[in-house]
Formats: sequence, structure tokens, C-alpha cells
Amino acid sequence: MIDRAVLPSTVVIPTIGRPSLIGLLAALRAPDGPQLAQVIVVDDSPEPSAIPGLVDVLPENGLLLHSGGRGPAAARNLGWRSARTPWVSFLDDDVLPDPDWPDRLAEDLDAATPDTAGIQGRLRVPLPRDRRPTDWERSTAGLATSTWITADMTYRRSALSAVGGFDERFTRAYREDSDLALRISGDGGQIVTGRRGVTHPVRPTGVWTSVHQQVGNADDVLRRRLHGPRWRHLVAAPAGRLPRHLAVTAAGLGALVAAAVRRPKVATACALAAGVGLAEFALARIVPGPRKPAEIARILATSVLIPPAAVWHRAVGLRRHRRVAPWRGLPDLVLFDRDGTLVHNVPYNGDPDLARAMPGASEALERLRASGVRIGMVTNQSGVGSGRITQAQAEAVNQRVADLLGPFDVVQTCLHAADAGCTCRKPAPGMVVNACQTLDLAPARCIVVGDIGSDVAAAHAAGAVGVLVPTGATRAEEVEQALLTEPDLASAATRILAGAW
Repeated sequence: MIDRAVLPSTVVIPTIGRPSLIGLLAALRAPDGPQLAQVIVVDDSPEPSAIPGLVDVLPENGLLLHSGGRGPAAARNLGWRSARTPWVSFLDDDVLPDPDWPDRLAEDLDAATPDTAGIQGRLRVPLPRDRRPTDWERSTAGLATSTWITADMTYRRSALSAVGGFDERFTRAYREDSDLALRISGDGGQIVTGRRGVTHPVRPTGVWTSVHQQVGNADDVLRRRLHGPRWRHLVAAPAGRLPRHLAVTAAGLGALVAAAVRRPKVATACALAAGVGLAEFALARIVPGPRKPAEIARILATSVLIPPAAVWHRAVGLRRHRRVAPWRGLPDLVLFDRDGTLVHNVPYNGDPDLARAMPGASEALERLRASGVRIGMVTNQSGVGSGRITQAQAEAVNQRVADLLGPFDVVQTCLHAADAGCTCRKPAPGMVVNACQTLDLAPARCIVVGDIGSDVAAAHAAGAVGVLVPTGATRAEEVEQALLTEPDLASAATRILAGAW
């Protein structure tokens, strides 16, 4: 049984400042019943801005982060990486949880088996009762039966970590959630449906929204590249109208070309084919709806533009996603060697005043922390074992490094002499393994950055990834043998943040 006083789940809410966020946060602040461990709101606006009313409803344990407008996948990743609970619950900023949502979440977590990786909530989309729904309302209502939608989805944090979280190449909503679920399912995790529920109102929309939505065809190319031609079957997605859109667009272009080269019969035939296709498409959208003049006019206007827009974005996706590697994401932990990597190397240093940060070290670590990556330090201090310095002096230098470069999530220090034969001194894996165990992380999701071969060897021996940043102390053969090298810490941070590790 879980502790119902404080649920072992963090709620992560990506937002672009919709007013509905305030109602959502207020609904989560139920005075009675289970309390959430933490609520993390991730502002994904390009520039951080004040969200009216947020201060009044964000709980005391709440946290506001900024992801810089990189899309919902990146925002959710920043949120879950900043969470420290076994479970992470994702809510969209335009849903309204049921009054008993925390109680039902507690029941869902209680019912989870060891192989349960995710628990999907139940989503309702209220539609008007006095008329037929519009084309946009029907599209939104489809969310209620969507598979693995993150409007209300809870995942084990360890499952998210194992697959690198959401694929940030999906910069728009509605594709990144099914992609994540496919990877988690492929990794052996089960995703079940829980008892908690949310309401997803149909938000107001513009006239041309259905045209703008065609940009998703580019993301569909990415899903096909990643999961094969059966991806629609795997995610229970409808077949879509792209083949028809392609035929209509081709007929329309054919009519224009034929007219330009003075082939009137061909132009007429192509124009007729395009017209029939457009009429069929428009009727398919008009017939189920309210058939009001304004709605019909909107559908007629957008039905002409949707087919070429869909084909255009499909072509963009084919060009953009010609070569696609599986998503690796950011590591959970980056461990840095101390002397020669984070600070200038002073042999057997026991004087904190001699610790000087390497160029770019502070900026590189801050970039990683800002993305939710945990930071640690692993250092051989054989001077303690040989009697050259004391343990207190070694710890004082470690503290000075933390003062210079910011706090570390974990610090491991080997105090043994070089010839002690211990299992912690690099190139042995002990410190890397212990650091991962301390934070309950898999070594495979850890990177070790150092300036000599023993740092990289310790990473490989632990099952982690090593990145060599050579200095004057690095031997030529160490550089040749290293699989990953970067000229400086700034470049190493860039590689890591790009997922190229």
C-alpha cells in the first residue's frame, strides 16, 4: 500500500499560459484526501512571462520551470527530470481533474503491479447537447478514445528514464505521447487504464486551425521512420486521408500545368477530378455537423487548402527525417572528474584556495542542470591513502569546487593509495556504480566526463558512457582509444544536450 498522506507522484503540467491552467491547479489543491508530492509547472513560452493568478494557486511545494518554447515534449522532459518521486503524472493545462482525482490516483498507484510502467487516466470531452458537433468539436472529441494520451497519464519515472523520455523531435502535441508509449511498451513495460478522470473542454479555435493542423503530417513521417509502416496499427490511429489529398493535389496541379501549355481537354479533366475530390472531402466534413451557414463556409474554404497543405508538410517531413536514429534523450546523470576536468590539476591538493575552475566549467554545468540533468563528481584522492593530505583537506577542496561550480547531486571520493587494489579508484568502476546506486539510476543512463583514460575506462567498466576532454596531461594513445572526445567542457555539454552520446 502506498502512503496516501503524500502520494509518491509528481504532477507535471506543460503550459503556454492558458487561463485554464489556474482552474486546473485550483482543482488539485483539495484540502482533504491525498496530497501530491509536488506540482511542477513548465512554462514553454519562448520568453518567460508572468502567468496571471499562478502565484495564488501554485501550492507551497510547487515549482515553476521554463523550457524556452521548445514544444510539449521538451517541457515534459524538463518536468519529469526535475521530479524525485517514483511516479510522474502528466496533465495538460486545459483539462479539469475530477474532484476525487487524487483519491483515484492513489487507487491507481495501489493497483499497479511491478511490470506496470504507465497508467492512463480516463478523459471526457463534453459536446453540445442542443446541436450536432462542429468539425473541430468532433476532432477534439477523438481525444477521449485516443491511446496513451498524456492529457492525463502517469508513468514510472524509471520507465521514462530507461527510454530517454519524450522524443523532442516531435515539437508539436499529439504525436510525442504515442511514440513514448510505443518505446516503453517495447521495453517491456505495461500501460494500463486507471480509474481517475479529467474533463477536456473544447477550447475556442480559429477559422484556419484545421489547415494549420496539417503540419502534423511531417511528424507522421518521423513516426513511420521510427516504428515502421505499421505504426498506425500500433497506435490504433485512423488511416487518414493523405492518399486522397495527394490525388486531389496532383489533379489540381495537373489542371494548372495543362492550362499553361494549352491542353484544355487535359486541364478540364484534371480540374473535374480535383473538384470531385474536394467536393467529397467537404461533404464528409459538412454532413455530420450542424450545417449552419458559417460552419459550411468555413469548411468549404479550408477543404480547398487542406489537401495541398497536407501534401506539402508530408514532403517537408520526408526531407527533414531522411535519416533518423532512435531517440536516446538526455542522460540522467553526468559525473565529472575533478582535477584536470572541473578544476585545474594541482597534484595532491589539500588547499581549497588553490582550486580554480577550468574555462567554461560553470557554464557547462549550469546548462546541464537547467535541462534537469543531475550532476556529480568522482575523484581519485590517493594523497589521503599515501599520507600526503588528510581526508578533511580532500573534503575541503571538494566543498570549494562545489562553491565555485554549484551543488552536486552526488560526490564520490576514493581515498585509497594508488597501489591499494581497491574497487573504487578509477579506472575501476566502483565510484561510478556507487554514484548511480545512490541516486537509484541505471549506469547505462550515466555519462562520465574526464581528461584521462582512466576516467573513460571507469565509465565503460560500470556500463556507463565515457567522454574524454583532453588536456596537456592526456596521452595521445588515450585520445586515439576514446570513443567520444570533445575539445572542452562547453562542447561536451553541447554533445550531451543534443543526445549524441
